Amino acid sequence: MSTIAPPYAATDWRALGCAVRLAVTDSAALSEARQFLIEWLATVDVACSRFRDDSEIATLDHSAGREMPISAVLAEAVAAALRGAELSGGDVDPTVGSALAGLGYDRDFDLVQHDGSPVKLVVRPVPGWRRIVFDAERRTLAVPPGIRLDLGATAKAWAADRAAADLAARFGCGVLVGLGGDLAVAGTAPADGWTIRVQDRTDEPGADPDAQHISILIRDGGLATSGTAARRWTRGARTLHHIINPHTGLSARTPWRTVSVTAATCLDANIASTAAIVRGTRAPAWLAECGLDARLLAEDGTVCTVGRWPAAPGSTGFSYAIGPREESSWTLR
Repeated sequence: MSTIAPPYAATDWRALGCAVRLAVTDSAALSEARQFLIEWLATVDVACSRFRDDSEIATLDHSAGREMPISAVLAEAVAAALRGAELSGGDVDPTVGSALAGLGYDRDFDLVQHDGSPVKLVVRPVPGWRRIVFDAERRTLAVPPGIRLDLGATAKAWAADRAAADLAARFGCGVLVGLGGDLAVAGTAPADGWTIRVQDRTDEPGADPDAQHISILIRDGGLATSGTAARRWTRGARTLHHIINPHTGLSARTPWRTVSVTAATCLDANIASTAAIVRGTRAPAWLAECGLDARLLAEDGTVCTVGRWPAAPGSTGFSYAIGPREESSWTLR
C-alpha cells in the first residue's frame, strides 16, 4: 500500500474494487477533479470489468472468436495489456481470466469466499496473449472461444496514468491518482515532490501500522506495488492469490510478499512489479539489469532493494524525477 504526505488537498473513496486516492496541489480544483475521476473510473469499469455482465469484456466471452468493434477506452486498455505481455515476455498475460475463475476468483474480490473447499490444481499454461487479434487502427478485437480476458494486471495502472495526465492538463496543477497499489503523478509537483510512504498492507490482525515502511519522493511518472497478501484466499489447505504465473495457470510461487517499482509511467511500473512476483528469486537481478528502482519484501520480512531505492525503513529516500511524457527505456527479457 502507498500513502502520501502534505502539502496537498486530497480525497479518498472506493472504485474498481480498490481504494482510490486523489490529491491536487490546487485545493479549489479538488471537487471538480473528484467528479471527473469518478466518471472516468465508471467508464473504465464498464469497458474492462470481468465481473459485470454488461461490460465490454463480458460480451467478448460470447463472441465465438468473431472480430468485434470495441470502444476507444477498451482499445487503450487492451493496448496497455499487450504492452505488458510483450515487455514481460508473457509473464504478464491478459488471457488468465479462466485460470483465475478456476481458482475461485470469479467475482468481485469482496464477494469471493475466502475459506473454501479444496479445488483440483492442474498445471495448465494459459492460452497466451498472441492468440488474441487486436487491430488498434480499426479498433477491433477477436478473442478465440474459451479465452477469457482479465485486464486487472494493467488496467488500473493505465487508468491512473490517463487520469493524472488529463486532470493536470485540465486544471493546470499537480495531480496524484492512486488506485490500490498503482499510483501516477502529473503536472507540477509540490516544491519537495510528492512524499510517498510505501509499506506492506496493515489491515491484518495485530499488524503494526508503522512496520516495514519506506518513504520516497516522486515528481513525475508512477509507482506500482504488486503483492500476494491483499488478494489472498484458501481452498482446502492451499493458499492462493491473484497473481497468476501464465506458464502454469496457477498462483505464482514466489518468495515476495510485495514488490514496489518506480518507472516513467505507472503502467510500466506495474508491468515490472507484477512480472517480478512471477519471476521470483530471479527478480532482483533482472530489475537491476533493466535499470529500475525497486523494493521487494519477502514473506519472512526480509527487504531487498534495487537501484536507488533506500534500504533503511522509515527514511526518506531518492527523488524520482522522469519527464511525464518519456517512456521507460528498459526492455524485459
